[in-house]
Amino acid sequence: EVQLQASGGGLVQAGGSLRLSCAVSGITFDDYAMSWIRQAPGKEREVVSCMSKSDGSIYYADSVKGRFTISSDSNTENAVFLQMNSLKPEDTAVYFCAAEVGACPGFIDPRDYGSWGQGTQVTVSS
Repeated sequence: EVQLQASGGGLVQAGGSLRLSCAVSGITFDDYAMSWIRQAPGKEREVVSCMSKSDGSIYYADSVKGRFTISSDSNTENAVFLQMNSLKPEDTAVYFCAAEVGACPGFIDPRDYGSWGQGTQVTVSS
């Protein structure tokens, strides 16, 4: 059974940083696209970043390129992280970690993901 649990959200001022963590169990990293997906109030869900070890691909939405970095715990392969720097008020959203069998280039639509963790709230004040 795939289990994902996100944590690390909070309230931060614009320009600040947060690091989100996703505890992962029940999957083999090599087989999955692992993503962070966010949903802002009144907006549709958006894939923020994705990584897949099978092909080494990493994807970032244009809105976060250069500010966010996705990574995984390469030793234990039981966690995925999202380092968020230079945060902006428009980054305010609930952030979810999600997983799907495959590689990132084919999974930049939130509807493609079958396994989700609970969300963690990120609020960026101006």
